[in-house]
This record gives sequence, C-alpha cells and structure tokens, in this order.
Amino acid sequence: MKYDVIVVGGGTAGCACAYTSGKLGLKTLIIEKNSYLGGTMTGGLVTPAMNTISKDNTDFYKKLVKKLSTIGGQVTYSDGNKGWFNPELLKIALDEMMNQAKVDVLFDTEVEDVICEKNHIKAIKINSEILSEYIETSNVVDSTGDCNFSKKINCNFLNKSSELQPNNLRFIMSGINLKIFSDWIMEFDKDRTVTTSALIDGQIHLSTAYTWDTNKNWALRPFFDDAVKKKVLKYKDTSYFQVFTIPGMPDSLAFNCPRIVSEPEINPLDPIEKSKALQSARQSILRISNFCKTYLMGFEKAYISSIANTLGVRVSRRLKGKYVYTIEDLRTGKTFENPCLISDYPVDIHSSKKNSSVLEKTNGYSLPIESLISADYDNLFVAGRCISTDFESQAALRIIPSCFSMGEGIAKYIASLSH
Repeated sequence: MKYDVIVVGGGTAGCACAYTSGKLGLKTLIIEKNSYLGGTMTGGLVTPAMNTISKDNTDFYKKLVKKLSTIGGQVTYSDGNKGWFNPELLKIALDEMMNQAKVDVLFDTEVEDVICEKNHIKAIKINSEILSEYIETSNVVDSTGDCNFSKKINCNFLNKSSELQPNNLRFIMSGINLKIFSDWIMEFDKDRTVTTSALIDGQIHLSTAYTWDTNKNWALRPFFDDAVKKKVLKYKDTSYFQVFTIPGMPDSLAFNCPRIVSEPEINPLDPIEKSKALQSARQSILRISNFCKTYLMGFEKAYISSIANTLGVRVSRRLKGKYVYTIEDLRTGKTFENPCLISDYPVDIHSSKKNSSVLEKTNGYSLPIESLISADYDNLFVAGRCISTDFESQAALRIIPSCFSMGEGIAKYIASLSH
C-alpha cells in the first residue's frame, strides 16, 4: 500500500490539504486520532472562523462554505464573514467532501512507527492490528497542531518555554430565547464594534463580548463586577467573555471562553498542566453559565449543552522549516516567489495579564511555502499553528482561514512537483 500524500491530523489545515490533494489526483490518506474530522473547528467548538481577506489558496474554504450552506450549517454574517459554521454539521460536511475527493480516512488511529532513510520519510506504521504493515508514502503532512509526528522523528523546533498564550475551553449553551436576548443586549450596549445582531435566513444571529481590560468601556462591566462581588464568578472568569450564534441552532450560543488564566501560562504540551487546566476550565464554565442565567435577559431556561473535547490552544511547538518567517517579514509585507497564503489578519497575542493582550493591525502579508517544509526532511510538510515562524508572526497566521490556505497550498505544491 502506497500513498502520494499521508496527512497526519485531520483538523483545519489537514482537511484542506487532503481534500485538495485528492482533487488533484494524488492518492491521499488522513490519519486522525479522533472519530471525526475538523479538529478545533468541531471538537474544539471554534466557531465562527475569524474574518479576514485571503487572496491565495482559498478554493477549499469556498467549497466548504457551499457544502455547509446546503445542509443548513453556514451563514454569512452582516460583516461579510462566511465562516459562521455549525460544528456538528461540519463533521458531516467534511466526511462528504473527503469522499468526493476520494481521500481515505482512518479514524481513531495514530502513527506508531516511522521508517526514514537519511532525510527522507519512506513509510509509516499505524497503531492498528488490522493494518499492521508499513504504509509507504511519497510525502507526509504534519497537521497535528503540536507537531507530534515531527517530534517522533526528532525534528528541530523553534518554540521556547516562555513563548505561550493562554488556552481556553469553549462551550455551548442552549435553551436561550435569542429574540429576548438580542433585543435586550442591542438596547443595553450601543457599541456596534462590540455588539451586533442581524436576522439571517430567518434566524437571529449576534455577537457580543467583554474583557477585564480597562482600555475600553465595556457595557457589561457592571454585571461582571457585581457577579465577582457576590461570588457568582471568580475574578479570573472575567478575563475574557465572547459569544456567537450558531447556524441551525436557533436557541444556542457558542462561548469563546473561559480563558484559562495562569502565571506562568499553562504549557499545553505538559499532560499534568493540561489536565489541571481542563478541570479548572470546566468549573469556570459552570460559573459562567450561572452568571448568564442570573444577569442576562433570555437565559432563564438556558443550560450547558456541549463542552469542547479539547483545549483551545493558540501556540505550542513550531517546526524549524527551510525558512523561518519573522515578524519583520510580516510587518514589511515581504514578498516571496512561492507564497502559500496572502492575508491581512492582525497580530493577535492573548495574555493572562490585564491590559497586556496585543491586537496589531497589518497592511497585508504573504507566507512562503518554505515555512511549511521541514528543514530536516525533504518530504515532510507542516500546516496549521505549528509552522516555521517566530512567536509574534505565528499569532497572526494561526487562524482558520489561513490554516485552510496553508493546507491547500501544500497540496498544490506537492502536485506541481509530481508533474
């Protein structure tokens, strides 16, 4: 058994890479440790995708939007963002797309062993009694998020122990009267850079937010302050609060919180720290849900309907590639011969400290394919948050649309080499 491309990790970037590879005629396999595709978008409940202008390798994103819209799992918000997805329907859409592209998918599977010759990966073995033989491959794409495959074969990395951002654990509340909540919050908060609402395809869609930072006059601040005073919330629960509606779920909101506040930051690669963080975050979710039912109109009958299966991790390992992309490259808009994406999303660095998060606007930038190719193996690619960049530039590149572009760009690059 031999593949042109084996994608390890069927998350955001991995799905884009596998689908595009299959459509380009490359025999492709996804190895996924979970029982579903989509990674943070599905298991992590990361919805919606951040809104940005992408100008290269966006075919997969467009096809995914079209597929989801046909099954009621996507809307385009009033700001033009097409990435408002339903996480559960997204699992179904991705399965269908992989079948259409003739991509083989192995769920509940991980890489057990790898055969390498010098700087070339020859074959991999998975942890399956049925498929115990080695699977040959011409190319491997590590889209595990944490570069777990690359670590297995002793690649070099760029991450430093001090270069971390706070993690979060997303959740969904249902049983909300969104009409009452929308009318109330739109009247209560007049700041349309924070709170917006629209009727789309017959469903109310909205977003609102609050942080403990004092550089903005947040309308919800009195409620959070009172909740801390009355011990409904712990102070750390007020660090970050953001909600979005979900297509096809007319009584639900997706919560982009709680932010897991810790000093030093939690290392998502440390299983002990990660386990404690998950337990702490679930307790915080319970408190936040009680806060919503106590202070927000329309939440009287609301309940927690889903908690993400995994932490929301913004940065962990970053592979050393043939080119290490820097914040100077991003700020100056440096151009490259083989860009895999062109974007304008800001440098977005979260912090556990009050008034310390960074959201630095950019004028547009591109990322070279060489930052997605391992410096140690000539047929190993990486896509997603684990690419070859410095800490600051990674904070602009880690978002869902850019990860789509990375995966698609790798597939097109591999196809160009095989012709």
